[in-house]
Amino acid sequence: MKKKFLKTLFIATENPGKLKEFEDILKSLNIVVNIVSVKDIKNYKLPDEIGITFYENALIKAKHAFDFTKLPTIADDSGLEVEYLKGLPGVLSKRFYNNSGNFEKNIEKLLNLLKDVPFEKRKARFKCVLVYKDDFYEKFFEGVLDGFVWFNKRGSGGFGYDPIFYLPEYDKTVGELKSEEKNRISHRYKSILKFVEFLKTNFSF
Repeated sequence: MKKKFLKTLFIATENPGKLKEFEDILKSLNIVVNIVSVKDIKNYKLPDEIGITFYENALIKAKHAFDFTKLPTIADDSGLEVEYLKGLPGVLSKRFYNNSGNFEKNIEKLLNLLKDVPFEKRKARFKCVLVYKDDFYEKFFEGVLDGFVWFNKRGSGGFGYDPIFYLPEYDKTVGELKSEEKNRISHRYKSILKFVEFLKTNFSF
């Protein structure tokens, strides 16, 4: 099959931190395309995330974006799953405290729920499900980063739950990592890496 030509890619997120990670990781993997984001599309609004899994929410966002823009699109849904809390906050990661997306409050609520839980029972994972959608393909790619929920915030890097997501092998939270370090190991990097393998097999640039 002749490879399709990919010139432009729409990234369906309004989170500036997430958008920068997408751009930096794609660049580091030698994917040179014209990136278009939500801020570039007039009157574009993200759909409500009504799915009960990361995959469902990512698919909702990818389909909505492709229908609106007619551009090849990637959208993801990501979050933190805590083993002790049976997977919470999960798909509610952004809205764990309320619908405001206030991560200070989200973190405060999570730490309160784990207040008396010892370290060994604070296992957690960051999970990212990425969906690519165009007029021919609809593919999903998943990445996971394992760690623990730390007892308090450490570091000011990243965004979301990064300051309390602890990696024993680094003795740091993700919030203490440099962006270059995070972008070589993160759940988002792992899902994008699989996406890039798909791109290189099926597209020309």
